[in-house]
Amino acid sequence: MDIKEKIEEIVSKIQSDKQFAAKFKQEPVKAIESVIGIDLPDDQIEKVVSGVKAKMSIDKAGDLFGKVKDLF
Repeated sequence: MDIKEKIEEIVSKIQSDKQFAAKFKQEPVKAIESVIGIDLPDDQIEKVVSGVKAKMSIDKAGDLFGKVKDLF
């Protein structure tokens, strides 16, 4: 399993599916397990959760930077 690929897949699903985004916000471990289809120990899934949150933060920062750049 390619973790980076799964993180990209999960971030894309969160951005396109409001119901899944809500599930991720409430129960990120269960939401991720539903996407990857494997029941892994929570400590391993938490690493993926952290990766997803980091990727989403980077994407939001990039969007914000792009909007600020457009002002000038």
